[in-house]
Amino acid sequence: MAYNLLKGKKGIIFGALDENSIAWKTAERVHEEGGSFVLTNAPIAMRMGQIKDLAEKTGSEIIPADATNLEDLEKLVQQSMEILGGKLDFVLHSIGMSVNVRKGRAYTDQNYDWTQKGHDVSALSFHKVMQVLYKQDAMNEWGSIVALTYMAAQRVFPDYNDMADNKAYLESIARSFGYFFGKDKKVRVNTISQSPTPTTAGQGVKGFDGFIAYADKMSPLGNATALDCANYTVTLFSDLTKKVTLQNLYNDGGFSNMGVSNEVMESFMEDK
Repeated sequence: MAYNLLKGKKGIIFGALDENSIAWKTAERVHEEGGSFVLTNAPIAMRMGQIKDLAEKTGSEIIPADATNLEDLEKLVQQSMEILGGKLDFVLHSIGMSVNVRKGRAYTDQNYDWTQKGHDVSALSFHKVMQVLYKQDAMNEWGSIVALTYMAAQRVFPDYNDMADNKAYLESIARSFGYFFGKDKKVRVNTISQSPTPTTAGQGVKGFDGFIAYADKMSPLGNATALDCANYTVTLFSDLTKKVTLQNLYNDGGFSNMGVSNEVMESFMEDK
Protein backbone atom coordinates (compact mmCIF):
# COMPACT_ATOMS: atom_id res chain seq x y z
CA MET A 1 0.00 0.00 0.00
CA ALA A 2 1.34 3.43 -0.93
CA TYR A 3 1.32 6.26 1.62
CA ASN A 4 2.94 8.97 -0.56
CA LEU A 5 5.96 9.11 1.75
CA LEU A 6 8.02 10.59 -1.10
CA LYS A 7 5.45 12.87 -2.71
CA GLY A 8 7.27 15.70 -4.46
CA LYS A 9 10.71 14.24 -3.81
CA LYS A 10 13.13 13.63 -6.67
CA GLY A 11 16.44 11.91 -7.14
CA ILE A 12 18.77 9.56 -8.99
CA ILE A 13 18.83 5.77 -8.83
CA PHE A 14 22.05 4.00 -9.84
CA GLY A 15 22.15 0.33 -10.76
CA ALA A 16 18.71 -0.85 -11.89
CA LEU A 17 19.83 -3.69 -14.17
CA ASP A 18 16.80 -5.98 -14.22
CA GLU A 19 13.76 -6.87 -12.13
CA ASN A 20 15.90 -8.96 -9.76
CA SER A 21 18.00 -5.96 -8.70
CA ILE A 22 17.39 -4.07 -5.47
CA ALA A 23 17.65 -0.77 -7.34
CA TRP A 24 14.83 -1.90 -9.66
CA LYS A 25 12.58 -2.77 -6.71
CA THR A 26 13.49 0.52 -5.05
CA ALA A 27 12.59 2.49 -8.17
CA GLU A 28 9.18 0.79 -8.25
CA ARG A 29 8.55 1.55 -4.58
CA VAL A 30 9.74 5.17 -4.87
CA HIS A 31 7.36 5.61 -7.81
CA GLU A 32 4.50 4.11 -5.78
CA GLU A 33 5.26 6.51 -2.93
CA GLY A 34 5.03 9.55 -5.20
CA GLY A 35 8.72 10.16 -5.89
CA SER A 36 10.26 10.90 -9.28
CA PHE A 37 13.74 10.05 -10.47
CA VAL A 38 16.28 9.62 -13.21
CA LEU A 39 17.61 6.11 -13.81
CA THR A 40 21.27 5.59 -14.63
CA ASN A 41 23.74 2.80 -15.22
CA ALA A 42 26.92 2.24 -17.19
CA PRO A 43 26.27 1.99 -20.95
CA ILE A 44 27.50 -1.62 -21.09
CA ALA A 45 25.24 -2.62 -18.18
CA MET A 46 22.28 -0.94 -19.84
CA ARG A 47 22.76 -3.03 -22.96
CA MET A 48 22.60 -6.16 -20.80
CA GLY A 49 19.55 -5.19 -18.74
CA GLN A 50 15.94 -4.14 -19.20
CA ILE A 51 16.14 -0.62 -17.79
CA LYS A 52 13.97 0.79 -20.58
CA ASP A 53 11.05 -1.30 -19.33
CA LEU A 54 11.46 0.18 -15.86
CA ALA A 55 11.65 3.71 -17.25
CA GLU A 56 8.40 3.22 -19.14
CA LYS A 57 6.68 1.73 -16.11
CA THR A 58 7.70 4.59 -13.81
CA GLY A 59 7.59 7.46 -16.30
CA SER A 60 11.30 8.07 -15.80
CA GLU A 61 14.13 9.19 -18.04
CA ILE A 62 17.41 7.32 -18.46
CA ILE A 63 20.84 8.96 -18.53
CA PRO A 64 23.73 6.57 -19.26
CA ALA A 65 26.75 7.30 -17.07
CA ASP A 66 29.93 5.57 -16.00
CA ALA A 67 29.98 6.09 -12.22
CA THR A 68 33.79 5.95 -12.23
CA ASN A 69 34.01 8.91 -14.65
CA LEU A 70 33.74 12.38 -13.13
CA GLU A 71 32.76 14.03 -16.41
CA ASP A 72 29.90 11.54 -16.86
CA LEU A 73 28.75 12.14 -13.28
CA GLU A 74 28.86 15.91 -13.64
CA LYS A 75 26.66 15.71 -16.73
CA LEU A 76 24.35 13.21 -15.03
CA VAL A 77 23.73 15.45 -12.02
CA GLN A 78 23.28 18.59 -14.12
CA GLN A 79 20.87 16.92 -16.55
CA SER A 80 18.95 15.24 -13.71
CA MET A 81 18.29 18.58 -12.04
CA GLU A 82 17.14 20.00 -15.38
CA ILE A 83 14.80 17.05 -16.02
CA LEU A 84 13.43 16.93 -12.48
CA GLY A 85 13.15 20.69 -12.05
CA GLY A 86 15.53 21.45 -9.23
CA LYS A 87 17.81 20.04 -6.58
CA LEU A 88 17.66 16.39 -5.56
CA ASP A 89 16.18 14.83 -2.44
CA PHE A 90 17.59 11.31 -2.68
CA VAL A 91 20.28 9.22 -4.39
CA LEU A 92 20.68 5.43 -4.35
CA HIS A 93 24.09 3.92 -5.08
CA SER A 94 23.47 0.25 -5.88
CA ILE A 95 26.42 -0.80 -8.00
CA GLY A 96 29.25 -3.24 -7.43
CA MET A 97 31.49 -5.54 -9.41
CA SER A 98 34.50 -7.80 -8.94
CA VAL A 99 36.38 -8.98 -12.00
CA ASN A 100 38.32 -11.39 -9.80
CA VAL A 101 35.06 -13.05 -8.73
CA ARG A 102 33.80 -13.17 -12.30
CA LYS A 103 37.02 -14.71 -13.54
CA GLY A 104 37.36 -17.17 -10.67
CA ARG A 105 40.55 -15.72 -9.18
CA ALA A 106 41.03 -16.53 -5.50
CA TYR A 107 41.53 -13.82 -2.88
CA THR A 108 45.08 -15.14 -2.41
CA ASP A 109 45.78 -14.88 -6.14
CA GLN A 110 44.49 -11.46 -7.18
CA ASN A 111 44.94 -9.89 -10.55
CA TYR A 112 45.54 -6.40 -9.19
CA ASP A 113 44.42 -4.62 -12.34
CA TRP A 114 41.08 -6.36 -11.86
CA THR A 115 41.15 -5.58 -8.12
CA GLN A 116 41.61 -1.89 -8.86
CA LYS A 117 38.78 -1.92 -11.40
CA GLY A 118 36.41 -3.52 -8.91
CA HIS A 119 37.49 -1.07 -6.21
CA ASP A 120 36.79 1.86 -8.52
CA VAL A 121 33.35 0.61 -9.56
CA SER A 122 32.17 -0.73 -6.21
CA ALA A 123 33.52 1.80 -3.71
CA LEU A 124 35.44 4.78 -5.04
CA SER A 125 32.50 5.55 -7.36
CA PHE A 126 30.46 6.34 -4.23
CA HIS A 127 32.96 9.03 -3.24
CA LYS A 128 32.92 10.39 -6.78
CA VAL A 129 29.13 10.53 -6.86
CA MET A 130 29.00 12.40 -3.56
CA GLN A 131 31.84 14.72 -4.47
CA VAL A 132 29.98 15.81 -7.61
CA LEU A 133 26.73 16.25 -5.69
CA TYR A 134 28.56 18.22 -3.00
CA LYS A 135 30.46 20.51 -5.36
CA GLN A 136 27.39 21.21 -7.48
CA ASP A 137 25.31 21.84 -4.33
CA ALA A 138 22.82 19.47 -5.95
CA MET A 139 21.07 18.13 -2.82
CA ASN A 140 18.21 19.78 -0.97
CA GLU A 141 18.54 20.16 2.80
CA TRP A 142 17.44 17.00 4.62
CA GLY A 143 18.10 14.99 1.48
CA SER A 144 19.22 11.38 1.76
CA ILE A 145 22.00 9.39 0.09
CA VAL A 146 22.02 5.60 0.49
CA ALA A 147 24.49 2.95 -0.66
CA LEU A 148 24.03 -0.81 -0.48
CA THR A 149 26.60 -2.94 1.30
CA TYR A 150 27.03 -6.40 2.82
CA MET A 151 28.23 -7.82 6.12
CA ALA A 152 31.39 -9.22 4.53
CA ALA A 153 32.72 -5.72 5.28
CA GLN A 154 32.91 -6.83 8.95
CA ARG A 155 33.20 -10.63 8.82
CA VAL A 156 34.99 -13.18 6.67
CA PHE A 157 33.07 -14.79 3.80
CA PRO A 158 35.89 -16.40 1.77
CA ASP A 159 34.16 -16.60 -1.60
CA TYR A 160 33.06 -12.95 -1.44
CA ASN A 161 36.68 -12.23 -2.31
CA ASP A 162 37.84 -8.64 -2.85
CA MET A 163 34.25 -7.39 -2.77
CA ALA A 164 34.53 -7.59 1.02
CA ASP A 165 37.33 -5.00 0.94
CA ASN A 166 35.31 -2.84 -1.45
CA LYS A 167 32.31 -2.87 0.87
CA ALA A 168 34.44 -1.99 3.89
CA TYR A 169 35.80 1.03 2.04
CA LEU A 170 32.31 1.96 0.83
CA GLU A 171 31.04 2.08 4.42
CA SER A 172 34.01 4.20 5.49
CA ILE A 173 33.32 6.66 2.67
CA ALA A 174 29.69 6.92 3.82
CA ARG A 175 30.80 7.91 7.31
CA SER A 176 33.58 10.27 6.29
CA PHE A 177 31.76 12.08 3.48
CA GLY A 178 28.55 11.88 5.46
CA TYR A 179 30.08 14.09 8.14
CA PHE A 180 30.77 16.88 5.65
CA PHE A 181 27.44 16.46 3.88
CA GLY A 182 25.62 16.64 7.20
CA LYS A 183 27.57 19.55 8.64
CA ASP A 184 27.65 21.68 5.49
CA LYS A 185 24.47 20.70 3.60
CA LYS A 186 22.12 19.03 6.15
CA VAL A 187 22.14 15.87 4.00
CA ARG A 188 22.03 12.31 5.39
CA VAL A 189 24.38 9.54 4.22
CA ASN A 190 23.80 5.91 5.23
CA THR A 191 24.51 2.38 4.06
CA ILE A 192 22.17 -0.61 4.19
CA SER A 193 23.78 -3.96 4.91
CA GLN A 194 21.42 -6.35 3.15
CA SER A 195 20.87 -10.11 3.44
CA PRO A 196 22.36 -12.18 0.62
CA THR A 197 19.89 -11.52 -2.19
CA PRO A 198 19.55 -13.45 -5.48
CA THR A 199 20.31 -10.52 -7.76
CA THR A 200 22.10 -11.02 -11.07
CA ALA A 201 25.37 -9.83 -9.48
CA GLY A 202 24.93 -11.84 -6.28
CA GLN A 203 24.40 -15.10 -8.09
CA GLY A 204 27.88 -14.76 -9.60
CA VAL A 205 29.48 -15.56 -6.22
CA LYS A 206 30.55 -19.21 -5.85
CA GLY A 207 28.31 -21.23 -3.54
CA PHE A 208 25.74 -18.44 -3.38
CA ASP A 209 22.67 -20.69 -3.21
CA GLY A 210 24.12 -22.61 -0.28
CA PHE A 211 24.95 -19.45 1.56
CA ILE A 212 21.44 -18.03 1.09
CA ALA A 213 20.06 -21.20 2.68
CA TYR A 214 22.56 -20.94 5.55
CA ALA A 215 21.79 -17.26 6.21
CA ASP A 216 18.07 -18.02 6.17
CA LYS A 217 18.53 -20.69 8.83
CA MET A 218 20.68 -18.34 10.92
CA SER A 219 18.29 -15.38 10.81
CA PRO A 220 15.37 -15.31 13.30
CA LEU A 221 13.20 -13.51 10.74
CA GLY A 222 14.70 -15.17 7.68
CA ASN A 223 16.52 -13.38 4.88
CA ALA A 224 15.39 -9.93 3.81
CA THR A 225 14.25 -9.84 0.18
CA ALA A 226 15.03 -7.22 -2.46
CA LEU A 227 11.58 -5.76 -1.83
CA ASP A 228 12.27 -5.59 1.91
CA CYS A 229 15.40 -3.61 1.13
CA ALA A 230 13.48 -1.33 -1.22
CA ASN A 231 10.94 -0.61 1.53
CA TYR A 232 13.72 0.16 4.01
CA THR A 233 15.36 2.48 1.50
CA VAL A 234 12.08 4.34 1.04
CA THR A 235 12.00 5.07 4.78
CA LEU A 236 15.54 6.44 4.59
CA PHE A 237 14.56 8.67 1.66
CA SER A 238 11.53 9.93 3.57
CA ASP A 239 11.28 12.69 6.19
CA LEU A 240 10.64 10.03 8.86
CA THR A 241 14.41 9.51 9.23
CA LYS A 242 15.68 13.10 9.06
CA LYS A 243 18.20 12.65 11.89
CA VAL A 244 19.58 9.26 10.83
CA THR A 245 23.03 9.61 9.28
CA LEU A 246 26.52 8.04 9.26
CA GLN A 247 24.91 4.66 9.99
CA ASN A 248 25.46 1.19 8.58
CA LEU A 249 21.96 -0.21 8.98
CA TYR A 250 21.40 -3.98 8.93
CA ASN A 251 18.43 -5.29 6.97
CA ASP A 252 19.16 -8.98 7.39
CA GLY A 253 16.50 -10.65 9.52
CA GLY A 254 18.81 -10.54 12.55
CA PHE A 255 21.69 -12.46 10.97
CA SER A 256 24.29 -9.86 11.98
CA ASN A 257 23.72 -10.44 15.72
CA MET A 258 23.58 -14.23 15.62
CA GLY A 259 26.28 -16.62 16.80
CA VAL A 260 24.46 -19.79 15.87
CA SER A 261 20.86 -20.90 15.56
CA ASN A 262 19.10 -24.11 16.56
CA GLU A 263 18.33 -24.79 12.89
CA VAL A 264 22.01 -24.64 11.95
CA MET A 265 23.02 -26.80 14.92
CA GLU A 266 20.37 -29.36 13.99
CA SER A 267 21.73 -29.54 10.43
CA PHE A 268 25.17 -30.41 11.84
CA MET A 269 23.67 -33.09 14.06
CA GLU A 270 21.85 -34.58 11.06
CA ASP A 271 25.16 -34.91 9.21
CA LYS A 272 26.61 -37.17 11.91
